[in-house]
Amino acid sequence: MTTSVAPRRPLAVAFPVDPAEGTRFPGRWLGGIAMILGPLLLLTGVLARYRFNFFFPDQLAAYQRHPGLILAAYSAFLAGNILLWPAVATLAGLIGARQPGWALWGGALATFGLFARTFHAGVDHLAFQLVKVQDVDSATRAVGDAYGAFHIVSALSVAIMAGWIVLAIGAYRSGVLGLVQAVGLGAMSALPLGVLKGTTPLSVVAVAGLCVAFLPVGVRTLRDGPRPRPAAVVRWTALIAVVVLGAVVLGQAG
Repeated sequence: MTTSVAPRRPLAVAFPVDPAEGTRFPGRWLGGIAMILGPLLLLTGVLARYRFNFFFPDQLAAYQRHPGLILAAYSAFLAGNILLWPAVATLAGLIGARQPGWALWGGALATFGLFARTFHAGVDHLAFQLVKVQDVDSATRAVGDAYGAFHIVSALSVAIMAGWIVLAIGAYRSGVLGLVQAVGLGAMSALPLGVLKGTTPLSVVAVAGLCVAFLPVGVRTLRDGPRPRPAAVVRWTALIAVVVLGAVVLGQAG
């Protein structure tokens, strides 16, 4: 009795369009769009707060003087961070075709790190509300007194930094990213972490590196497959708009 072995297919640097594989989560459209929008939103956030000093007292003072700008900067950063999970999942799926171990560890660590940054963003929001409902001095004292307090999320600080490095190595070893793109992806490990962290020159370098790594792959992912019909685009756009609007209304209603 003999068994046949399927020939190894060449690696495609985008999601496959084979109908048998087309349901792979998160899919070509969500993954590709997230790879483009996520890094660009992060870059918008770090650039918008670049002119303010890095440490938390200065960030709180900046919110007191420019609440709209700081809120927009932190919101853009948070939105980009949230969108990075399907982007990371997409990249890990591509890496896993040839380097499943690197894909598993890199994807898992990077995703856990995104959860940690989302937690930090929640603390940032609360601190800014303290400035609003009390005053900047009270908010600064509260944050300073509580800084470094233990929380389970603090254990994920290693994942925030190491995840991007492991993912970058896996992407390079698997051939998904070239050397320059892989170095750019790994540079994300240098993005400052924690509560109320502003922007440094290194922050801009780190997020720019993410753009260099993710944007070309996102574009290729979207192109690697049939284009949707205009009617389908209109339907999906309308549906997404209704869902987003409804989510915002329900969220504000508590």
